[in-house]
Amino acid sequence: MNQILATLSELVLGSVPTIVLFALVVIAYSVLVRRPLEKTLSERRARTSGAMEQAKSAVASAENKTSEYEERLRIARAEIFEARQKRVQQFNAEREAILAAAREQAQTRVTAARQQVEQSVAEAKKQIEIASEQLSAQVVKAILPAEVLAGGAQ
Repeated sequence: MNQILATLSELVLGSVPTIVLFALVVIAYSVLVRRPLEKTLSERRARTSGAMEQAKSAVASAENKTSEYEERLRIARAEIFEARQKRVQQFNAEREAILAAAREQAQTRVTAARQQVEQSVAEAKKQIEIASEQLSAQVVKAILPAEVLAGGAQ
């Protein structure tokens, strides 16, 4: 058993430099690697969080601009529709004015034609009366002998 204790004590004494060296490696790792790595990771997290916030604000800004553009587009469409309605109303008013003028011209022509027809009818009546008087005189001359006509003329 003594020998075992002696061997153990030699092993422990032999491992002291390894333990010290291991402790130095752990301390060096902490100082040289872990702390800078943690610092870098924390900076990366901060940048990522900042980028996420910037992205969220950019998305919100884009949504605001989109709604603003949609509003402008709606207003422009309404203005276009209103202008179109005005043009249609103006066209209809012009068409109605042209139709009214055409109706008035047609009515004037109809009135003039009626007057001409009435004049023609009056002239035809006069000609018929004159022709009927002449015809009746001729009928009387043809039917009655010339002596009766000469005696009645005295």
